Amino acid sequence: MKVIIVGAGAAGLMAAVAAAEQGAEVVLIEKMDQAGRKLRITGKGRCNLTNTAPMKDFLTHVGSDSRWMRNSFAQMYNQQLMEFFEQRSVPLVVERGSRVYPRSGKALDIFLALINDLEGRSNVEIRKNCAVRSLTEDRHGVRLQDGTTVRGDAVIIATGGLSYPTTGSTGLGYRLAEEAGHTVVPQVPSLVSLTCEEPIPDELEGFLLKNVALRVTYPDGRKIYEGMGEMTFRGNSLDGPLVLSASRLCSRLLHGGEWLVAHLDFKPAVETATLDKRLIADLDANGTRIFNDALRLWLPAEVIPMALKRLHIEYYKRLNQINGAERKRLLQFLKDCTFTLTGTGDYNTAVVTQGGVSLSEVNPKTMESKLVPGLYFAGEVLDLDADTGGYNLQLAFSTGHCAGFWAAQGGKN
Repeated sequence: MKVIIVGAGAAGLMAAVAAAEQGAEVVLIEKMDQAGRKLRITGKGRCNLTNTAPMKDFLTHVGSDSRWMRNSFAQMYNQQLMEFFEQRSVPLVVERGSRVYPRSGKALDIFLALINDLEGRSNVEIRKNCAVRSLTEDRHGVRLQDGTTVRGDAVIIATGGLSYPTTGSTGLGYRLAEEAGHTVVPQVPSLVSLTCEEPIPDELEGFLLKNVALRVTYPDGRKIYEGMGEMTFRGNSLDGPLVLSASRLCSRLLHGGEWLVAHLDFKPAVETATLDKRLIADLDANGTRIFNDALRLWLPAEVIPMALKRLHIEYYKRLNQINGAERKRLLQFLKDCTFTLTGTGDYNTAVVTQGGVSLSEVNPKTMESKLVPGLYFAGEVLDLDADTGGYNLQLAFSTGHCAGFWAAQGGKN
């Protein structure tokens, strides 16, 4: 068997290893001058390659049809993936949130484990600076931009999505899939910042809020997302882990013209009624302090300029002069500071792409097209995405391994 793999990212590299291990002749084609560019910068260069969550919990973090992944997970799930890299001399550590990283803290080590494996095999050819133009008529080969053709017995499309275009993500795989007759779900950026209508003070630029709660709703109050953790502010956007997780459920709505509301709770551990009693006690105990100074009792210094603009309470008003309506406004700000969401960041900052080749047209046991025998898909080119926390790379590695293994077997399962 000769297996052609288009795209040398996480899914493509793993597919190449799996196919080569089965004895197939492998041609791995990469348009950039280096393989694995996105993999080498993922997780801010640290590479959160998987999550140790049990499968039932893991699948709750996967979008689209999470059950679709059960078959490929049965072939390579988190423990098998961890063993794969440890056997290739990459020690791993499990950190907060069950996230798995190379002990070195270097994504480069994950990439090198894969590329060194491939470069050490006589049945693997890696072609870089090699752009694919189209599939051949039988879909078992590819035509290159230079006019030449590479023919094989199977083709795996592992070209990634649209996120981080500087790493080579151009959406080529979607076009190839459509030309082969596949349905491609429209794409939107995911795991991305959420832009808001309200101006954010310069003092908040880059400021990290810890232990806060975020809820995103429709304007009528229907809940879309709720979570606790960390978030930050970037220009006119909300950003950080909480916001990225929320974006997976919000991005398609926002790109479809909806506007949403983000509700920020600075004191999620304290019930509203309890916090109100605490405010009354604080106002009484600090009656001679001025409001501007006293806000430090309840908020980080960086948040105070935004609070002052929103609360419309005199900066130099003494706490013993704060009336009931003003106290209620302060309580509302602390428990439900709202932002009108109008859009998202672009693909230059999005971690992954939502949308892609319809899962209904791909065999979940083999990653082979149900429409075109011998054509396979793996990784982000599929309509498959997940939360932050190592989930997306596990999807890439699992689907890549599955596609490579079965392509080398001729799709027989």
